[in-house]
Amino acid sequence: MSDIRGTVVDFEERRGDGWLTSDQGESLYFHCVEIADGTRSILVGARVRARRGPGRRGVDEAYAIVPED
Repeated sequence: MSDIRGTVVDFEERRGDGWLTSDQGESLYFHCVEIADGTRSILVGARVRARRGPGRRGVDEAYAIVPED
């Protein structure tokens, strides 16, 4: 597990999932339940801090996602 910073590049509100790209260029999947403020929605283009760790799909995913001000 590691801390990352990045940008939301895709979010499908109907499905509740999306992708962010870390500042190192890595694409990470996330589900809306991982948005830390409980809103279950986030804007494409939002800068975020998150944790990276093993996900249910067998690859690393983003979780504990917090939009940066």
